Order: sequence, then C-alpha cells, then structure tokens
Amino acid sequence: MQPWITLDRILNVDYDYIERRIVNFIKTYISSTGAKGAVIGLSGGIDSSVTASLLVKALGKDRVLALIMPYKSTPPEDVRDAVQLAQMLGIKYDIVSIDPIRASFSNTISAFKEDEIVANGNILARIRMTILYYYANLNNMIVAGTGDKSELLIGYFTKYGDGGVDILPIGDVYKSQVRMLGRRLGLPDSIVTKPSSPRLWEGQTAEGELGISYADIDVILHALVDLRMSPQKAQEATGKPLNLIEQVWRRVISTEHKRRTPVVPRIGLRTIGLDWRMPVHYSAY
Repeated sequence: MQPWITLDRILNVDYDYIERRIVNFIKTYISSTGAKGAVIGLSGGIDSSVTASLLVKALGKDRVLALIMPYKSTPPEDVRDAVQLAQMLGIKYDIVSIDPIRASFSNTISAFKEDEIVANGNILARIRMTILYYYANLNNMIVAGTGDKSELLIGYFTKYGDGGVDILPIGDVYKSQVRMLGRRLGLPDSIVTKPSSPRLWEGQTAEGELGISYADIDVILHALVDLRMSPQKAQEATGKPLNLIEQVWRRVISTEHKRRTPVVPRIGLRTIGLDWRMPVHYSAY
C-alpha cells in the first residue's frame, strides 16, 4: 500500500488563509488586552522571523519591538540575519548580550556544573524570557512567542523559557509550513534555509539533537495528532518505520506537562485548570 500522508500533503495548505487568520488573531488579542504592541525575541531563525513579519502586518512596524539576545555560543551570522530582518521590517530593535547574566549564575550558585549542558542551556532560554518580559512591562506590550506546532507538540522548547510567552502566533503551523510561509513573506534565503536550532550550546541543531528530520516529524504528527491515528495506522499511512513513529509519539506524551498550566489539587467547587474558566460574558472575546 502506497503511503498517502506525505510531506506534499503537509505543505499543500492555504497559506493566504494562514496569514490572514494569524494577523487577525494578533489584532484581536492586542485590542482585547489594551497593550501598545508586542515584544519578540529575534534569533535570526525561521520561526522568529516569520512571527515578526506577521506581527508587523497585524500591528504596524511602530508597535513591534525586537530583542536580539546573543550568547557566546550564538553564531555571528544569526545576529547579522536578525539585525538585517529588523531593518528590513523597519522595527525597533535592541541587542542585549546575555553573557554577563549567564556568568552571574555560575558565579553565584554553589552547585553549578559547567558540564550540565541541558540544564545550563535552559538557563539561557529563561534569561531571555525574563528580559523579554522586562521590556514588555516597560512598554505596556505583550510577549509574542515564536514556537511552531512541531516544536510545541514534541516539547522541543524550554519550560518557562521560550515557552513563557503571552501568545504563540505560529503555534498551529508545522515547521515545514513555516518555511513555506517565510518564502511567501519574502524572507531572505539565509533565514528560510537555515537549519533550526535553539542555540543553547555550541554546535546545537534541532534535527541533530532530535535524531529525526522535521520533514518526518511533521508527517508523523499530522497522522497521529490531526488525523488521530494509532501508531500502527500511521505507519501504514506514512510509510515511516514504526519505531520512528513511536519515538515521536513518546515525545508528545512525555512533554504534555510543558503544554499545561501547573497542576492544582481539587479542593473547592471549581478548580483552576480542571473545570473552571472565565465565563463568556466576562471574556475579552
């Protein structure tokens, strides 16, 4: 049986609708909060570049502020691409080196271990989150996150780091689709074709760390999540090895805690996160 869920299926979507839907979402959210605009961390990668472009389309260049926050492991070309994109979009930007902030952690925490690359890498993401919210507080803005659907579903982000944001404009768009959207938005090839990486340590790439390409991840996630297939059915539909499908599914299951608010034990009549939400007549929507 020929696989019928392919990368072409993932990419064959209405990008005009995606752009229009996200732009309208941003406008509505900002209007409902009374914020003056949005702050975004600009890394020089595809996700933040597409998100920044959509923010400008929704709010105008004067209501978007970009922060470029390099560390010593950040390649110079990333900073260059981020600056050039900010200039291309006409948005204000600030470059904040996080090296001295990171150094304060290792100099202050007695238990700090330089060889713990994951824990130390997550510190970088959480430093950036703190800086973004500082600027947001100063300017009465919201923080726009840059995570895409692929990363959110497999939990490839830092809890309370790049996961600590107010909105995720491209959170329902797969990585492969984000690259196509970037081309349609006229982003430079140096950004569109750049391998994805959180740059939390030197030489890190997303696909290298995950051990699987985003092309495969997106096809598998579409089968498992969007079409609600079992791993066995997904194998038939995608032609991907079952062990690869199960590897992706384990990531989805094991990282569910990253996509939820903190768990609260039930005590009262209505418990936050379990069965309580803002009544519609009080909602901004």
